[in-house]
Amino acid sequence: MIDALNQWDPALDAMVAAAGHHRVLLENDRVRVLETRIEVGETTAVHTHCWPAAYYVLSWSDFVRRDGDGEVQLDTRVTPIAVVPGEAIWSGALGPHTFENVGDTAMHLISVEVKSGA
Repeated sequence: MIDALNQWDPALDAMVAAAGHHRVLLENDRVRVLETRIEVGETTAVHTHCWPAAYYVLSWSDFVRRDGDGEVQLDTRVTPIAVVPGEAIWSGALGPHTFENVGDTAMHLISVEVKSGA
């Protein structure tokens, strides 16, 4: 069943489908703050982030993001993204995807997901 506020199946939420790589630091009716850590060589299960978010970068690594069908959406080895620890970036909601750390350091982020309608 799909939630009225979420266009994707709630079973694909990051904290359900990829809980091994995400940890809730705080959640209320306005925001959800997550810590995300993906070690070198790890790939998350298919999951979603149904709210847009600000991401604070603790450590950065090259990665490949694939959609729910396994098609490459972004490979930072091909399309470089220059982000350094201490920077913040913005992302819209992310539909079903996996995230593979193909770099040489852990990907470690804190995200503040802004819940719609709150």
